[in-house]
Formats: sequence, C-alpha cells, structure tokens
Amino acid sequence: MEVSPIKVVIVSGLSGAGKTVALRALEDIGYFCIDNLPVTLIEPFLSTISSGENIKRIGIGVDIREKEFLSDVYRILSALKDRYRIEILFLEAEREVMVRRYKETRRPHPILSLHGDMGMEAAIEAERGLLSGIRNAADKIIDTSNYTPHQLRHLVISTHGAPGADQRLSVSLISFGFKYGVPQDIDLLFDVRFLPNPYFIPELRPFRGIDGPVSDFVLKRGETKEFLTHIKALLDFLLPHYIREGRSYLVIGIGCTGGRHRSPALVEELSRHILLKHEMKPSTIHRDME
Repeated sequence: MEVSPIKVVIVSGLSGAGKTVALRALEDIGYFCIDNLPVTLIEPFLSTISSGENIKRIGIGVDIREKEFLSDVYRILSALKDRYRIEILFLEAEREVMVRRYKETRRPHPILSLHGDMGMEAAIEAERGLLSGIRNAADKIIDTSNYTPHQLRHLVISTHGAPGADQRLSVSLISFGFKYGVPQDIDLLFDVRFLPNPYFIPELRPFRGIDGPVSDFVLKRGETKEFLTHIKALLDFLLPHYIREGRSYLVIGIGCTGGRHRSPALVEELSRHILLKHEMKPSTIHRDME
C-alpha cells in the first residue's frame, strides 16, 4: 500500500502539559491543525484531506475529552501508520508540576468536572491511565516539567520545521539541585558538587549563581577553569556531530547540591560559550535557583 506524502503530527498528552502550545506552534509553521478530533474520525478526515493538493502537513489534537474513543486507540493509530506519515507526540509532566499549573491557572481538570469528589492528584493519575494507549504508541514523549510555554513552542518549531529547512540543534541547559531530584529527559548530566560551595560563605549565601559575586567566586577558581576546559571541549566535539546526525534537541543538566549557586553560574557560562562558538542560543532554565 502506498504511503501518503502528507505529514501528520498527532499531539496528545496530559491536560495542562502543553498540548495547546504545541498545536499553536505547529500552526505557526504552516500545519493545518484541528483539536479534539475523535480517534475514530482521524482516518476519514485524512482520507478527505488527501484528495486535495493544498494541505501537506497536518496537526491533530487528541485528549481525554474523547475518552469513549480511547479504548481501541493503539490499534487505530497503528493501522493509520501503514497509510500515512504519522508521528505521535505525547506531552506529560511530573505530578507536582501539573498540580501547581492547575492551581496557578485555576482551570478545572476535565476529570474533576465528571468526578467532583476526586482529588487533583487522583484525577491526574486517572487521566494518565486513560491515555496510556496513546503514550505506548507515541514516537516521541516530552516531559514539559522544566519548560516554559515559550521554550516548548521553540522546541516544537525547531523539531517540526518545514522539510528542507535548515533546522539547527535546539540546546537546553538546566541548572538544578540534587536534593530536589534530577530533572527528567536529560541527555547529558554533569555533577559539579566537587566545587567549593558559596553557600557556606556568609557574605555570598544571599546571592544567586547569576549574580556577580557568586559567579566570580565560582568561575575564577582553578578547578572550575579546568572543568570548563574539559566540558567545553566535549561540547565542541559533540554538537557538530549531533547536528550532522540530524538530532533535533539536546538537554544538558548541571547539578549542584541546592541548585542556587554553582550550577546556575556554570549554565550561564556554558550558554555564552555555545552562543559564541557555535552561533546557537541555548534555552536556559534555573529550576531551583529561587
């Protein structure tokens, strides 16, 4: 059976994980997007679209609102992949992050609207279970816990740009504290707890790693300079090879004890190096600095 040349990205995931942001990003780069399409209607919709010549890239949102159609989702999507160039993108986030997002936006969770006696955490886990079929069929799973909407938009655009476009590697640098856990989806992880900790110097403790006094203390030490020599050389070797092999994005984590002093200073320094050396501006996230 001949595979249709139309490129289809099916976007699904947990409510509040960024599906709307991802669909809007696809729309911004020329995808024809439709949200909340029942899984059973995807095939008739694509058949209709395929008969025309104007639409070549399509984004389709699928979520928990169509739960009555999700029971057979794996079989349906697997069959569609035999006929269309389909990529399934699944977005999720850590439970604590999801709870915080809902508290900040004051939006009702879709499951709570049906089961008002259920707590938020239970609703999130119930939704996770209902969407497990789509997650199992996904080609790419993105944990958006450490992404702002702007950063997620940038990631989607950089990985789904127009065919033939010059797509550069999207690099994200994350500083964090090991005491709060290691972020998910890190490709390269560096532990800088071997460096002297400004936290134990009373006059430096109130400052952050992006502030001059702490940054100078960390970056001017001999062991830091030697470490940066090695890590910069490693990145100078890796980045061109990742680009050559078609890698779309790379997440680099720099961790110290609390994530407030040493790791943010190093993330900022590495960001400057990548920008100057490779003409790429990384996204920087200081997860635990505040």
